[in-house]
Amino acid sequence: MIVDSGLQHMADQMAEQNQAAMSHMALGTGTSSPAAGDTTLQTEIARVALTSVTRTDKKVTYVGTFGPGVGTGALTEAAVFNAGSGGDMLTRIGFTVKNKGANDTMTVTIEHTYQRAS
Repeated sequence: MIVDSGLQHMADQMAEQNQAAMSHMALGTGTSSPAAGDTTLQTEIARVALTSVTRTDKKVTYVGTFGPGVGTGALTEAAVFNAGSGGDMLTRIGFTVKNKGANDTMTVTIEHTYQRAS
């Protein structure tokens, strides 16, 4: 879900107001459903600088890589932010448990495809 602060960020970018670009991805263990008014993950446990951001046609792809010892646990939520701490959240996603061990590396890809509503 693109949250309210994410919609505000997109409007800001279109109006060239110079809000910081999306730059980080976070993981958490929260279980509440994403809601439009969310500004943080329910239970953030790790945040990393984005590995890459690419745009192809009407799709933007955000990739974050969580190395060994970073974001270890039973993960259930992810988000994209424009800061290493705090900042504006673009999107919050909930998912079924993905277990990340202490020695694991996890790469998370979040894709936004922009299209007209039918």
